[in-house]
Amino acid sequence: MSETAAHRHHAIDYIELPVTDLAAAKRFYADAFGWQFNDYGPGYAGIQSPEGGSAEVGGLRAEAEVHAGGGPLVLLFSTDLDRSVEAVRNAGGTVVNGPYDFPGGRRFHFTDPTGNELGVWAEA
Repeated sequence: MSETAAHRHHAIDYIELPVTDLAAAKRFYADAFGWQFNDYGPGYAGIQSPEGGSAEVGGLRAEAEVHAGGGPLVLLFSTDLDRSVEAVRNAGGTVVNGPYDFPGGRRFHFTDPTGNELGVWAEA
């Protein structure tokens, strides 16, 4: 994702926006806000930090359809992903995906007791 120095343990670190047309979404955000992207294939584009460089602050995630009531996926950073999994479970959350590897690290998704889905990631 982005450079380690900017990450804080268990802080909101990255936001993923679900989109049905990745190319159209990239055009929109580039035209509207001047955003630039790191492309990771046909289904994902990282949103570069407005400060420049390769650091990312979020991403556009292609999905076949975006469900009503759905929205951005908030990602937290962890310095110890396995301990974060344990902490989520001990606090009453439910791990719904992972942990799994992705380019740059590992992550998992969980739901809180209200049903909000969030993710937590750690560098490889």
